[in-house]
Amino acid sequence: MAFDIKKMFGKEENTEDYMEIDLDKKEEKEKILVRPFTLRTYDDVNEILDSLREGYTIAVIDIRPLKSKDIIELKRAIAKLKKTIDALQGTIAGFGEHTVLATPEFAKVYSAPPKSNDKKKDPVSFY
Repeated sequence: MAFDIKKMFGKEENTEDYMEIDLDKKEEKEKILVRPFTLRTYDDVNEILDSLREGYTIAVIDIRPLKSKDIIELKRAIAKLKKTIDALQGTIAGFGEHTVLATPEFAKVYSAPPKSNDKKKDPVSFY
């Protein structure tokens, strides 16, 4: 009577196990895309928001056409952008008068600390 230890413990040797490797498949790493947009109408906001929801897009938005056409629509569009960016925990900031920058949560727009014209008074100085 012969005992096969591998069969007793459920470990049969299977020589047909193999793993197929696809050498033609290339894994692409997700890259950050800085993408320009032009806001001509209120409906253009949807394309911008779709790109931002993907998570790898930083949007540089030219608001000049909508600003010159309809300021109320521009305010609605910016409010919708801001609401969605806040939900995505991203950042939105204006650059100059005609450009808005919107980023997802992994990026933050630098904002300089506010300049203070108040000179700190030395508590020891006398007037």
